[in-house]
Amino acid sequence: MPVITSRNHPLIKQLIKLEGSSQYRGKTGLTLLDGVHLIQIYCSVLGNPENLIVSQSYFENAGNKHFLTFLCGHTLPKVSVVSDALFHAISPVKTPTGIMALIAIPSLRKESGRNKEIFSVMLETIQDPGNLGSILRSAAAASVRDIYLSKHCTDPWSPKTLRAAMGAHFLLRIHVDCDLLQISHNFPGTVIATSIQATKNLFDISLTGPVAFMFGNEGAGLSKELIQTARENIIIPMPGKTESLNAAAAAAICFFEKVRQDRAAVPSNIGTKQSGGV
Repeated sequence: MPVITSRNHPLIKQLIKLEGSSQYRGKTGLTLLDGVHLIQIYCSVLGNPENLIVSQSYFENAGNKHFLTFLCGHTLPKVSVVSDALFHAISPVKTPTGIMALIAIPSLRKESGRNKEIFSVMLETIQDPGNLGSILRSAAAASVRDIYLSKHCTDPWSPKTLRAAMGAHFLLRIHVDCDLLQISHNFPGTVIATSIQATKNLFDISLTGPVAFMFGNEGAGLSKELIQTARENIIIPMPGKTESLNAAAAAAICFFEKVRQDRAAVPSNIGTKQSGGV
């Protein structure tokens, strides 16, 4: 198989653009996955990627060739082999694993039937890709269904956000450039705003049934207009001396308090996965 060695190769130019430009990702409907874990989850949920890009040394390893077949099933997608030096130069991580995938950004998954226990999240102008990815990872673990991102949120399909979310993207319905005011008004359940100015405690309200949590910008928090649409405005109690929590940490606490309350409401539900790590 020929080995790509030039940065001027059309595929390499495309990969560089996809890594660095949210506008280009939006225009083409494509993005990049870096590393085996992300590609495994993508393949298990959505099938083969558009193209696998592997370093020359990765491809020449006999064990990796067997793994590629196992990863994607009996029919491999297109595989492009890149010289080790060039792969290292274009990879979005400092220590590349030797494998990337070019994928189409998934369309929203259709829901089968009406889900009475809707669990959603609205995010307003979240700026940090790592924070967003962590929120998505916790959301998927807590069985959130829909994520609504306001305009000016960081791109959920950037390689950095994808790495932080560890495959959660493919288990969620992610909506971008949303009018959160309208979504909040129309949500068929309890909309809950989180704010350090609130007086009501997260642990003192009911989270059973359809719930949508709202989280705001890392520095400014939620806008007053959005808070006013919420049915509940809550704070997470912090007996320590810190003033606030990281947005991703606050979100995880809220998600799993709902999980706890849902389990308590249905004591026979004992099939939930347990996590031994973070």
